[in-house]
Amino acid sequence: MDGVTRTDRQSEAAGAGGASGYLTIDLAALARNYERLCAEVAPARAAAVVKADAYGLGAARVAERLYAHGCRDFFVAQFVEALALRPLLAADATVFVLNGLQPGNEFPAARDGIVPVINSLEQWRQWADAARMLARRLPAVLQFDTGMSRLGVPPEERAALAELVKSEGGIDILFVMSHLASADDADSDQNAGQLAEMERVTADFPQFLVCFANSGGVFLGKTYHGVLARPGIALYGGAPTAGRANPMEPVVRLDIAVVQTRTVPAGTRIGYSGTHVTTGSTRLATIAAGYADGMLRSLSDRGAVFCDGVRLPIVGRVSMDSITIDVSALPEGRLKLGSLVEVLGSHQTLEDVARDAGTIAYEILTSLGHRYERQYR
Repeated sequence: MDGVTRTDRQSEAAGAGGASGYLTIDLAALARNYERLCAEVAPARAAAVVKADAYGLGAARVAERLYAHGCRDFFVAQFVEALALRPLLAADATVFVLNGLQPGNEFPAARDGIVPVINSLEQWRQWADAARMLARRLPAVLQFDTGMSRLGVPPEERAALAELVKSEGGIDILFVMSHLASADDADSDQNAGQLAEMERVTADFPQFLVCFANSGGVFLGKTYHGVLARPGIALYGGAPTAGRANPMEPVVRLDIAVVQTRTVPAGTRIGYSGTHVTTGSTRLATIAAGYADGMLRSLSDRGAVFCDGVRLPIVGRVSMDSITIDVSALPEGRLKLGSLVEVLGSHQTLEDVARDAGTIAYEILTSLGHRYERQYR
């Protein structure tokens, strides 16, 4: 399905639903990406990171499709995400909370069978207290900081945690884990450094299985996989390794409708503060999306959209609800009210847009707004 050549009927359908663009999510491609990742980590298994509403694509639909393809381990970041996801999955699926639990969330988590990732001695003690008060064992994952300095038990507290694990028997530890900070850079020395630190963790906690690789880590080799890898961005079509061919299929397509077209003479200022000034007669189109829809303001005078394979540069500043593009390279009359242009698709990837915006594919994907008509294929 090529959004830049949609029929007038399809364009009008977006307007009839109140939307000014299509966000198409290819669940079949998502499933194939999951199968590709499973094959890469075998005999380990692959989880799915579905935090931030499955990177903005809809955790309910994404998790449902991945469960149908054999995924049984799902990671979210916040407990509120776990509460929403847990009732949608069968009992044999496990939902893990990467940030662990805030005080007061322990008993609802235990009630619903949600598994916290314990990042500190304080979180351990709160979960152990809940196990004692409930008079039953509770599952958990132990996360260790191996060099990112973000989440996880730091090296200087590992011995204290080991004593707690030994003395308190109310917690069933499913595995130990850490997070790779530079896995998208296959040549980074930090990867080997974190692997060495993780090996020290497993020496201190030899009785537990290991979960280590994220999307980039999946492609660093078997020594990074452990028994469970937890890919995120790669599931959704993002490149797991910078500077290398992307082995994943695109999952997302975004097409946005034209609101207005016009021709302006040389010397015309465009957009807020008049930052772009035309040097000659220029044909313009305004499209119905802006930074409120995930088209980042940093794309101003840098990014582009496509139509019929032709790159149409953004001119002037990205507004909250609209963007102006230079369409002089197209035949006159090619675009009109309701025509669709491609933002993400066969001519422009997540990485392309991220490069132009000076950011990463994660931010582009998770910023896509809810004013688009979402279509699941």
